[in-house]
Amino acid sequence: MLLIAGWAISAALEGSAYDPVTQTISVLAAYGASGSWVMTGAFLALGVCHLLTAWGLRAAAAAGRVALAGGGVAALAVAMVPAPSSGGSLGHGSVAAVGFTLLALWPVLAATAGRATPWALRPLPSFAATAVMVAGAVWFLVEMHRHGMAGVAERVVTAVQSLWPFVVVLSCLRHRAGRRAEQSA
Repeated sequence: MLLIAGWAISAALEGSAYDPVTQTISVLAAYGASGSWVMTGAFLALGVCHLLTAWGLRAAAAAGRVALAGGGVAALAVAMVPAPSSGGSLGHGSVAAVGFTLLALWPVLAATAGRATPWALRPLPSFAATAVMVAGAVWFLVEMHRHGMAGVAERVVTAVQSLWPFVVVLSCLRHRAGRRAEQSA
């Protein structure tokens, strides 16, 4: 939710000079952007949230937790290596690509099998989440290449990548509550 609020507030501060359909959220954090401090803060907060979630998500497989933590580090790096106001840069693009990749792969890497597994960490939902994120990342790359709706595509994939950890945590909490209820009955 922090990332979505960050891009909404930053876009409002930028005004009509910013086109959310064709321009990426990185433009909002670029040097000289009116709301760069808001977007940079949102990237930093997102990175910290991913790191804390990876640290506390004990029910997930270690590889998935490492990938999620790597996505958190990438979000922090995106904040530290903003895109220039003139457009993209190799450094920023590379960090963003690593983040997109790690955050797309973490659900399937975090999956564990067994009946005692929270539903969001089971193989099928984890694979589905990864497939949706990979498809969104491919859509984003296609839109960037054709100078189309890159802003929309990026918002969709980053929203999914930002919300899925929350869904997994809720699934784990619900699973734990159900197990406690079974044990006390």
